[in-house]
Amino acid sequence: MSFTLPLGASAPPFTLPATDGATYSLPQLCGPKGLVVFFTCNHCPFVTGSDEVTRASAQTFTPQGLPFVGINSNSKSTYADDDFPHMVARQKQYRFPWIYLHDESQAVAKAYGALRTPHFFVFDHALKLVYTGRALDNPRDTSKATINDLDRALADLVAGVPIRTPLTNPIGCNVKWDGKDAHWMPPEACDLVPASARSTT
Repeated sequence: MSFTLPLGASAPPFTLPATDGATYSLPQLCGPKGLVVFFTCNHCPFVTGSDEVTRASAQTFTPQGLPFVGINSNSKSTYADDDFPHMVARQKQYRFPWIYLHDESQAVAKAYGALRTPHFFVFDHALKLVYTGRALDNPRDTSKATINDLDRALADLVAGVPIRTPLTNPIGCNVKWDGKDAHWMPPEACDLVPASARSTT
């Protein structure tokens, strides 16, 4: 069985606390066109390097019925800056246009098979997975990015056409699993797109 949620699968349910003081469950987050769930954190340079591009995507597609929700599943034992108080402070400072949830138990990260930060999961109106992987091909230095696969997928979803590229590899730091080395990944985790299947053009 794949570690990461496969295309066509239903979004695993969750109920998590947010930085705004409320608690949210999956059904109340979905918009008319679907939902973008992405695993993120406070410290990762791939996250901080691309947050403003993610902001632009959220501002473009949330009004079209695709809200964004960020989930921080990183262990505070690995990076103290990833604890909940730092999440609250960061959201207050940057006012990101998404709900920022805390997955302290890491159960949601395991249910979705989150590999890296950031890792995006796009669901349609029925909460079926239609895209997973990266947003940009260079999230750490967006000035060098050549494609935004997330925006393309969201545009296709809004237009009601098949997603051109439904599967890409997320690019970023690995999720920081509690009690493990900072670079540890579950043994079942693997690239979503094998090297042999990647385009060379």
